[in-house]
Amino acid sequence: MIIIGVENMHKYCFVFALGYLTVCQITRVYIFDYGQYSADFSGPMMIITQKITSLAYEIHDGMFRKDEELTPSQRDLAVRRMPSLLEYLSYNCNFMGILAGPLCSYKDYITFIEGRSYHMTQSGENGKEEVQYERTEPSPNVAVIQKLLICGISLLFHLTISKTLPVEYNIDEHFQATASWPTKAIYLYVSLLAARPKYYFAWTLADAINNAAGFGFRGYDRNGEARWDLISNLRIQKIEMSTSFKMFLDNWNIQTALWLKRVCYERASLSPTIQTFILSAIWHGVYPGYYLTFLTGVVMTLAARAMRNNFRHYFIEPLYLKSLYDVITWIVTQIAISYTVVPFVLLSIKPSLMFYSSWYYCLHIIGILVLLLLPLKKTQRGMNTQENAQLFRSKKFDEKEISLGQNSFSTTNSVCNQNQEKAFRHSSLKQ
Repeated sequence: MIIIGVENMHKYCFVFALGYLTVCQITRVYIFDYGQYSADFSGPMMIITQKITSLAYEIHDGMFRKDEELTPSQRDLAVRRMPSLLEYLSYNCNFMGILAGPLCSYKDYITFIEGRSYHMTQSGENGKEEVQYERTEPSPNVAVIQKLLICGISLLFHLTISKTLPVEYNIDEHFQATASWPTKAIYLYVSLLAARPKYYFAWTLADAINNAAGFGFRGYDRNGEARWDLISNLRIQKIEMSTSFKMFLDNWNIQTALWLKRVCYERASLSPTIQTFILSAIWHGVYPGYYLTFLTGVVMTLAARAMRNNFRHYFIEPLYLKSLYDVITWIVTQIAISYTVVPFVLLSIKPSLMFYSSWYYCLHIIGILVLLLLPLKKTQRGMNTQENAQLFRSKKFDEKEISLGQNSFSTTNSVCNQNQEKAFRHSSLKQ
């Protein structure tokens, strides 16, 4: 970071950190314990890789790129000065997230360390300022206790029910030969549902550890209640009730999804979805099952997007039709997710292909047919550079004009000028 300079250091840091992580993964898998899904040195290395690359991109955005070139999220997270060695090591190696994360932005971490997280102005979901309350330092006790209860339930579920519903039974020869298709689909869903609590336990515990140290405070909701979900990694209810592939991914391993979005998806010029899934596979490790899962995920994501764009608007009203649509999409989403992630659990190529062949690659075929037959609308990945620059200049112009108006004219003329400025801004936005 020091030698290369802010212009290109994000690229070098990205390649070096990800390459070093890959060497660690290869060493662990093919030298130490092939087939053993264990938490060892490569786990913390995965988190540190996210932190190193995130910070490099944030410094590049803050110290090299112009503000009008940045998306709103990039502008908010941009780091305007090089961190000291102590700040850098503290961010990467602090005790709260060294083992299991979750990832946090450098600015959020430094704000917490400097004690400013309880005095910041928080904005609402639609960008409007929320009702302000007295900014006393809130207690994390309630949030920590709630999350520890979730940890206990998840751990109990994993140690009991998960053991009786192994994912490997999906490729059992007797089961494949005798089970009906509904039975296969139901067991597929239930076995993958039973495999999730260990992730719920680990991520919720990691979140609780950060909260117990005072980190993770997001602000206050409209009722004045403290929110401790700044770095939460999952939303269990939304995961289990997902009615679309995107909804599931948006609520599962949230901080990793944000990392992938910030360092890859928003910056990719060609096939951002494919590049993002490939990066996710490389980051997870070198097991073939990871690549099968994420390549399948590309097909499923694009097919689900095409289906949603082409059919969802027909089922918005009346209410019973929307409810029926939600039920059907929930079933399809849960089966598609389970079908996609089986290789992620099985790890090896042979059992993974055995599973897909037992299903005759049906969801792969359906997904490809959907992509071939339905028009795929382009999704907006945020404003492009030209639009962003135009709005940025318009905003600066408005601020300057308002300032001049307040200093030079009377109250009546100021009101007139502000009305003209609003009209100008609206016309600029339309253009």
